[in-house]
Amino acid sequence: MKFKILLILAISLTLYSSCKKDLGNYVYSPPSEPVVSGLKDITFPALIGDSLIIKPEVTLADANPVEDLDFEWQITVQEELRAAVYKGYPLKTIYNLGPGERRAVLVLTDKRNGLIYKYNFKIVGTTQFSDGDLVLSDDNGVAKLSYVKPDNSVMSDIYHALNNKSLPHQPVQLYYSKPLPYQPNTKEEYWVLCNDPEGSGVILDASSLLRRNDFNSQFFSPPVTVTPGYLEPFLGPVQMGTVPTGVINGKLYVGIQSTAPFADDYGKFANEQAGNYTMSKYFTHGSSFYIGFDLAAKAFITFGGDGTYAGTSYPLAPESAGFDPKNVGMSNLIFMKPAEGGSSYAFFKADDGNIYELSFSFPFSPTDRNFKALGKRVFKGSSLVNTDTKWVRTSLNVFYFSSNDKIYRYNPINEDLRVLTPDLAGKKVTMMKISANDNTLTVGVSGAVYTLDVSVGKTGNILNTVTGIPGNPVDMVIK
Repeated sequence: MKFKILLILAISLTLYSSCKKDLGNYVYSPPSEPVVSGLKDITFPALIGDSLIIKPEVTLADANPVEDLDFEWQITVQEELRAAVYKGYPLKTIYNLGPGERRAVLVLTDKRNGLIYKYNFKIVGTTQFSDGDLVLSDDNGVAKLSYVKPDNSVMSDIYHALNNKSLPHQPVQLYYSKPLPYQPNTKEEYWVLCNDPEGSGVILDASSLLRRNDFNSQFFSPPVTVTPGYLEPFLGPVQMGTVPTGVINGKLYVGIQSTAPFADDYGKFANEQAGNYTMSKYFTHGSSFYIGFDLAAKAFITFGGDGTYAGTSYPLAPESAGFDPKNVGMSNLIFMKPAEGGSSYAFFKADDGNIYELSFSFPFSPTDRNFKALGKRVFKGSSLVNTDTKWVRTSLNVFYFSSNDKIYRYNPINEDLRVLTPDLAGKKVTMMKISANDNTLTVGVSGAVYTLDVSVGKTGNILNTVTGIPGNPVDMVIK
């Protein structure tokens, strides 16, 4: 018995010594990790309807990456609350997820051990119409669209070429509408608005320029007649996304925001903003109020931030002078674009033939609604204004207006009036648009569009010329 105990102790001591000597005397070999080059944090362009192939370099030490890794590509389609999933290497598909930037991830699963690796990247969907500009023109009364490519070549009358039919008559505006939800700076529709009794306009797919519907489909219950005045995007109090807002049939319309921004009904028009008024197409919306002009009452009118009609219920500032905003005495408003903060200006043609310049301020504040009339005077450029003069206002309250083939710059602070110097070949100006930074003025004349340099110290020298536009440019979307 004693011998057995001694034997057990001897064996245990031997095993303990062997283990102690082996402690740390081994090499740990972790599994090899995949190395992916040319993918992480890169943005890939994808032409809609064309092949998208993404083939990053993938290496896996002591293994075959194609055989030993599982490849899963996930592209987020946020507006549909889903992800498009593709399997295999490389990613190879016909891209059909629509325009705009999308987040994506490559998920690699090591089949040998089940470990998962993720690599983020982005995809930007584009079309052949993503990078150029679109020009709406009036060709003997018929609306026509022309696509200007980045190299300045022009695809004239592109709507007819793609849809095999003509647009309505009397074009008034080209509206770039319906931003894609969760995709800033990306929109999915163009609206061609016209004053044609037979058709008020057409809604086009922005990526293909194919007709989606008539403009009447923008209304839940279309009015008997639809006469567009002017529309612009509005980020309403719900802050979910922009909706169209503007003047139609002399009434203010505001697109609904009570649905999700990706719903079909989002931004549609329900009813006009109720009230006894006939509104000019010139208006401005601020953070808490709209301000416009009632042509019938010859008065400045206001609306709440949600579009509720407030009329002339605003109080007058005690120091008001020069005119009565609730009874201006003139109805022919030829241009107005009030500024939020500081002075605003409105130009009227009176019965005596003169153009009058009215200055005023309105705070656009929920706590301060005092309308302050600042003054009234004959506009210094009164004799230059004609029935089809075009106007724009810069962010600094400097105005540009046309007079036949000439363009003038006017600063109302010191009444500085000067003519720009570009040679427009004697053609009448039919369109003007100012850039967001106020540095360039885009001008349309029969058959052509010019880009003028109006930055500080410049007098309108021509930076770019586009020819081949059918008829007279009316409006333009510049990307």
